[in-house]
Amino acid sequence: MTTEQGEMRKRSWVKKWELSPEPATFASSNKWSNSDMDVTPPEKRTWGMVTWVLYWVSDALNVASYELASSMLAVGLSWRQALPAIAVGHIIIAFAITGKYIVVESASSVSEWDHYSANGAVGATLHVPFPVLNRSSFGFYFAYFSVVSRVILAMFWFGIQTYTGSECVYQMLKAIWPSTARIPNHLPESANITTTGLMCYFLFWLIQFPCLLISPQKVRWLFIAKAVIVPPAFLAMMGWAFATTGGGEIFAQKRTLSGSKLGWAWLAALNSTLGNFSTLAVNIPDFTRYSPSVKAQNVQLIVIPIAFTFCAFVGIACTSAGYVHYGAYYWDPLRLIDNWDNRAASFFASFAFALATICTNISANSISAANDFTALLPRWINIRRGQILCALIGGWVILPWEILATAIGFLQFMAGYTVFLGPIAGIMISDYYLVKRGAVDVPALYKPRGRYRYHGGVNWRAALALVVSVPPNIPGLINAINPKIDVHGGIYPYNIAWLLGFTLAAAVYTLTSKVWPAQEAIIPAAVHDEKQRSEGSDSREGSVKEKAHKTMVTEV
Repeated sequence: MTTEQGEMRKRSWVKKWELSPEPATFASSNKWSNSDMDVTPPEKRTWGMVTWVLYWVSDALNVASYELASSMLAVGLSWRQALPAIAVGHIIIAFAITGKYIVVESASSVSEWDHYSANGAVGATLHVPFPVLNRSSFGFYFAYFSVVSRVILAMFWFGIQTYTGSECVYQMLKAIWPSTARIPNHLPESANITTTGLMCYFLFWLIQFPCLLISPQKVRWLFIAKAVIVPPAFLAMMGWAFATTGGGEIFAQKRTLSGSKLGWAWLAALNSTLGNFSTLAVNIPDFTRYSPSVKAQNVQLIVIPIAFTFCAFVGIACTSAGYVHYGAYYWDPLRLIDNWDNRAASFFASFAFALATICTNISANSISAANDFTALLPRWINIRRGQILCALIGGWVILPWEILATAIGFLQFMAGYTVFLGPIAGIMISDYYLVKRGAVDVPALYKPRGRYRYHGGVNWRAALALVVSVPPNIPGLINAINPKIDVHGGIYPYNIAWLLGFTLAAAVYTLTSKVWPAQEAIIPAAVHDEKQRSEGSDSREGSVKEKAHKTMVTEV
């Protein structure tokens, strides 16, 4: 074989791995987009109202939500104060995720529906993923800051959730074969994981892996399975708790705080709740893009607070019952299950938590990371390949058991990442809702030299909003990472980190965009395809301008 033939074969092999955009793509080449990154075509918009209910039931019922009230009660709140904090926090997140409808009545007496809304409704309106939508507010290249930071965060939590799933597998195996608990350990103590633990981790990773290969349009069937299996398991555990103890110790506890300390503790509990799923307040367009209409995803506003608050209440009830039975507060449900002597109950409860963990890992971490990988290398990576990368890097490169055992400070930093997520959500929502008022040029989102290039690919207004909104929360984050560092009053802003960051970023971004508007990014009406853009430019001084004149906005 000649050198030339070898090079041709190599190029041919590489070419086979390249991806192609949709035929109707707005990108100039596969360097900027592929079929998973393009606008979702109508035939793939399959997430109706029932799917959204199942999706949030899937996300809510997991170990992290079950344990949510633990830190709140530990600082002195009663369960009656912790549950409202959890409910209010998820109502706020639900509004940030879902959005709302607004009627626009033009001067010509023509009424039309427009979707001036939060991130979820934006995705259901424009049908583009988060990495693409983010270019509208951050600029074509500055948007990669959000993408890179989010892909790291998603892979990190993917690994942590996979480790949680491995504990479920351990309880399942122990329920079937009690001798599992007596398998000798052949790993050194410095490994921070036992032979049995590593075996269970590999088994869970292996079980989870095929589920990652299901396309986002079809993964709803996995959510249906979880909605059928997991809620009855949670209800059964709650029934056990009340039937055997009548409630237990926690429900009799009184608050130990009062005055300003009580107020700040409650706000810290609220912020902890907001941080629980603040990532999805930013990247929910990755999922709502598959919704056929904005109305189909509005049910999230009701389901989110109910599902998450219910899960937290079950956690409180079962932990309280565990104290009565075993003399210790087992906030981790798997440690509680470890004390059960009913092997069948242990197996089925652990199986329910394992399924819950798989679904949460897919919906909250794997698909999000895959969309980010797709945006970073669209020529080579689609959602399926991105999920495989997430499984390999998040599962085996990050080594979650090492982090959980030795890097608590890093764990606190990742948990405190809400100091960035709040501002990012505030910038994106204010950009669409207050600055551009729903008028986004979708084709331009795929063009590096389009109207959303701003200054060298960076929208300085978004950068300034981040610079203003993030620093007030840094002292509190430092204290959370290392409590030995006294930051005095700097801890208080961190207790409201998400709300403070969201509000400051939204205010600064809106103000600078109004005072120094990016004229090239402001258009009179939304543009969804190239033909519409061409027609709009021809009549910019005519009918479009008249239609947008003297609009009256009323909420429905």
